[in-house]
Amino acid sequence: MSQPPRAALLFILLAVLIDMMTVGVIMPVLPALVGRFTESKSDNALWYGAVACAFGVANFLGAPVLGALSDRFGRRPVLLTSFASMAVCLVLTGLAQSLAAIIALRFASGFSQSNVAIAQAAVADMTAAHDRGRRFGLIGAMVGLGYILGPVCGGLLGSIDLRLPFVVAGGLAAANAVLGLCAMPETLPVERRSPLVWRRLTPLVAIHDLASLGGVGLLAVVIVLAYLAQFMLPATWALVMKFKFGWGPRETGWSLFAYGVMLVVAQGGLMRFVLARRSPQWVTIAGLLSGAVALAVYGLAWAPWMIYAAIACNVLGFMAGPAMTTLVSQAAGERGQGRVLGSLAALNSVAAAVSPMIGSALLVAVSGLPATDWRLGAPFYAASVLLAVAASIAAITFRAGRSLSRNDL
Repeated sequence: MSQPPRAALLFILLAVLIDMMTVGVIMPVLPALVGRFTESKSDNALWYGAVACAFGVANFLGAPVLGALSDRFGRRPVLLTSFASMAVCLVLTGLAQSLAAIIALRFASGFSQSNVAIAQAAVADMTAAHDRGRRFGLIGAMVGLGYILGPVCGGLLGSIDLRLPFVVAGGLAAANAVLGLCAMPETLPVERRSPLVWRRLTPLVAIHDLASLGGVGLLAVVIVLAYLAQFMLPATWALVMKFKFGWGPRETGWSLFAYGVMLVVAQGGLMRFVLARRSPQWVTIAGLLSGAVALAVYGLAWAPWMIYAAIACNVLGFMAGPAMTTLVSQAAGERGQGRVLGSLAALNSVAAAVSPMIGSALLVAVSGLPATDWRLGAPFYAASVLLAVAASIAAITFRAGRSLSRNDL
């Protein structure tokens, strides 16, 4: 298989960057916008969890559908439709006048937004299996760069008006749709497209197909646990930091900026050197363990500098996701990249639906505690345990499958 044409790869990376900026712009302000319709800290945590859950449930339902549609009709039309839908939903969210409207609009956004999975499928269309880890790392770097630029902009805009970031995010999504309409190439040739199998469009069947894929097996369980932990952060980060340190949108934005910087450094710069020396299996285990330690530190931190120190030290933790995606993509056939990566996105969406419920429940339980109480970090402790369990299952699975050599372990 030939390497991706430079122009096609650059466009896909740019599309992911702009897409993640739209996500990042609203992250520091969405909890505060929800808070305008609540009367207490516990209500704020509860209803923000409901908003995040609505997005995750819809994404869970929509991700395998979009992936299968992209296998049938190509990546380009599905991505462009997704960008246009996002633009409308984000602007309307900024104009919403009730919690019910916000929840409904986040549900609509969640169903149409599976852009990163389709972008990964587009890169897989054009990239040899052995080189996909590096390419997926570049996509991860664009995700990180979006987190660098988006939350800072959102925090600054939100300090002017809480609704302004949603309008800006909608404009970015619309710009992505226009740019794609003018410049995006189709990466999936007609002869490699797959017919729609309606049974496979349901998320539970898609997840079952993924788990039964040769070479995946229990890795699907590892991925679910890792995603559950991963989504505990955006579901609770802003509120935990508000309760612990009194942070507002500006401070939250800067912390997410630091998080994005390390994501770019790890996935866009260092990952290719690590993969040149270690297998994706080793990176998966080491990254999950590193992430578990970082999450525990986030929860225990009694000063803001400790948050930034833990982010800076969690280099391997940022590499675990692309390493697992590489293993799944290598196990998939060339005709099924969209469906398989869409199924992976469905797993991601399960976590996006469940994690906010778990995180908000834990946060409601501790929201009345003083700022110095270590128990305020309860959502992060739960996520840390999930990553530690995931790392243990991954180590057992890889050793049993002889996927690692003694030197890898």
